[in-house]
Amino acid sequence: MKAVTVSEIGSFSYGERSVPRPAAGEVLVQVALAGLCRTDLKIIRSGHRDLLLPRIPGEEVVGTVVERGAGVEIPVGTRVYVYPGMWCGCCRQCRAGAENLCREMRIMGFHRDGGFAEYVTVPEQSLIPLPGQCSFADAVFAEPLSCCINALEQARLSPGERIGIWGAGPAGTLLQRLATVLGAEATVIEPDPRRRELVGGISVPGERHFDVCIPAVGSHDAYREALAHLAPRGRLVVFSGLPKESQSPEVCLNSLHYLEQTISGAYGCCFRHGRLALEMITDGSLRVVGLVSHTMPLSELDQALQMVEQRSCMKIHLDPRR
Repeated sequence: MKAVTVSEIGSFSYGERSVPRPAAGEVLVQVALAGLCRTDLKIIRSGHRDLLLPRIPGEEVVGTVVERGAGVEIPVGTRVYVYPGMWCGCCRQCRAGAENLCREMRIMGFHRDGGFAEYVTVPEQSLIPLPGQCSFADAVFAEPLSCCINALEQARLSPGERIGIWGAGPAGTLLQRLATVLGAEATVIEPDPRRRELVGGISVPGERHFDVCIPAVGSHDAYREALAHLAPRGRLVVFSGLPKESQSPEVCLNSLHYLEQTISGAYGCCFRHGRLALEMITDGSLRVVGLVSHTMPLSELDQALQMVEQRSCMKIHLDPRR
């Protein structure tokens, strides 16, 4: 099969790899589409704390089950979304419904091979069958949407509240659409006019203050602005990580104290978020139309990464069959 492999930080190779065989409890999935995000850019260019090399990246994956390992029940031919995590189910975090924080978590594209390939083996526990009317092109948004659902859960967002979202890329746009579905008043702050036109965002927040602020871009300035525009009892959600070389923004503890403000992290997503995301995408309550700017073959990954780095695109889907 054709696959992308990262053997050392800063580069990758594209070429032939043996098709993996599913072990007991696993299936072989023929990848239909894999989403490309800034996390993939970070993994390849800078590394990641969870990355084990060598590795095939890609954590946003949909496809078709083509082979089953021993003990697997899901039928061959089932179209699936692959939840990227593999969790223990026994630790305190798993028992609390926070398997994204499982101490034994193994993430596709980080700890085990991902979907930047024609085929990938995945545990049956990570599969969510697609509803018949849900296309691969829509279903591949389940993973980034799941992360947005988790973020707004951590934000405790309520109908009628005001939320400020820094960044009008794919994640920021999904957050804006999801917040609107939940009945909030969502404002996107985006200095890039090309993206600002897509969602009607503004370049600066002005005097606005928000009940919830979420930077959907790994920018020190975005976090500094977000902190400055928190309303009393406002909640800041740390949704996007900062580069290693970037200093964390200063936090005024007195402001948190006197205004009863809160800072919360949001990392990844849980299996249940994937189910909910697919339901919302399938029934049309959350529309993903207009988010994909390019669908490209795996062989053009280098060009795709440059576009992501330059923010000259919206969502890029990689099609290993092209």
